[in-house]
Amino acid sequence: MDLQLKGKNVLITGGSKGIGRSIAAAFLSEGANVSVVGRSRDFLEKAKEELGGSLSLYQADLTKSEEREKLIQTIVEEKGTIDVLINNAGGSNGGKTAETELELFYDAMELNYFSAVHLSKLVIPHMKKLKSGSIINITSIFGRESGGKVTYNNAKAALISFTKSLADEAISDGIRVNSIAPGSILHETGNWKKRLEADPEGIQKFVQDEIPAGRFGTPEEVANVAVFLASDKASWVVGASINVDGGQSRMNF
Repeated sequence: MDLQLKGKNVLITGGSKGIGRSIAAAFLSEGANVSVVGRSRDFLEKAKEELGGSLSLYQADLTKSEEREKLIQTIVEEKGTIDVLINNAGGSNGGKTAETELELFYDAMELNYFSAVHLSKLVIPHMKKLKSGSIINITSIFGRESGGKVTYNNAKAALISFTKSLADEAISDGIRVNSIAPGSILHETGNWKKRLEADPEGIQKFVQDEIPAGRFGTPEEVANVAVFLASDKASWVVGASINVDGGQSRMNF
């Protein structure tokens, strides 16, 4: 299916590995101009080597507001505009609430939430000029229900709420904002890979007990939803939080 994304300028945070890398590959296959940002130069270079020379690389620490501002300024100067923003950068830390230092809550919010809020605010004026654009926030099913680490859950829940709020504001300017809530996704650089190697029997039991589809999801399955949401085929999808989880979520919606 031609999603008519050829020539679109796409920015993907956390795009050098895992889900972000697969999202980059999916947009490249649609003929988009793809830029990825990450902290590690080594992972960025590896992504370019594997995905192709047309991929643009940007190294930045998105927990720092000044680096977020510099990133958007640089990309707009080089590319002209940003048509699609994928806020994928994120990670978890800490453990149980009583055992987790308050500083880790701040760190989790800065990486998972405030980076996405700030980048969205920075790209909105450029999208308004064209009366079009798509912002997609990668959240988690554990932003919609209990499970996982508390710092991560809090940040992803906030991001889902932000998605709906911004979506209602931005749609009048032709900008669609949505989020994707993945379940347990297996990839080489992710936590599930490490857990599977450390405790294969325990993790296989988890999969059978907790994921109705009976397997982990793949980054490509998240990426397929991302390119659809960014396209005009999803023109009436606004402010949605879409589970990509093989039935893992226990919610009715």
